Amino acid sequence: MIKLEYYLIISILMFFIGIFGFITRKNMIAILISLELVLNAVEINFAIFNRYLYPEQLEGMFFSIFGIAITAAETAVALAIIINAYRSIGNINISNLNKMKG
Repeated sequence: MIKLEYYLIISILMFFIGIFGFITRKNMIAILISLELVLNAVEINFAIFNRYLYPEQLEGMFFSIFGIAITAAETAVALAIIINAYRSIGNINISNLNKMKG
């Protein structure tokens, strides 16, 4: 059996890589991918803590499945916003979104 610490290391790495990407990127697609990394790290934590703390129950797995469904819906809405921004201003950089105000 794989130790809990190994899963937590992977989850922490995914979380902080996602935060770093979210803060440093200018492209909306890259920001969306970084946000997905953060959400996937949280879902890994739900599943792993459920597996190690309460192996006979499935609450963590249900939270993970619910999180995946929410993430899919969030991705669809974000991609629709990105497509509309691209159609309006011609690129998807965050710095150019001020052009949409006027």
